[in-house]
Amino acid sequence: MSKIIIVYASMSGNTEEMADAVAAGIQEAGVTPVLKNVMDANASELENYEGVILGSYTWGDGDLPDEFEDFYDEMDDINLEGRKFGVFGSADSSYAEFGAAVDTLEKKLAELGAEKVFDGLKVELNPSKDEKELCRQLGLKFAAALGVSI
Repeated sequence: MSKIIIVYASMSGNTEEMADAVAAGIQEAGVTPVLKNVMDANASELENYEGVILGSYTWGDGDLPDEFEDFYDEMDDINLEGRKFGVFGSADSSYAEFGAAVDTLEKKLAELGAEKVFDGLKVELNPSKDEKELCRQLGLKFAAALGVSI
């Protein structure tokens, strides 16, 4: 079984920047994660990995973006028991539900039997240098939770 997959949706590039920073932290730990845009991924692929990280911006008043909908629905047909997960995403505090897509994905992954490694990370719009560093640190933490040592 492969180690870690990161699947993300990004409209303006903010969540993609976060995904790249998380991936950099994982790579620093000695593992090369699979990094995929959700449009190029199938939920059944998640069963092939020990660690699953999802990244999504929040659309409108707390919704998953359209490009994540089919993937989310496909998740109903998989089992992630024994896997570890983390979720991150960019959001806009001008909406009533800040970063609700992160919460939606966390809930789904937990329902599928996966174990949460870190609390969902929500970043206001584009990630700052410090927030990118936090993403990198989460990548390191995630790799360590899978028993990867530097």
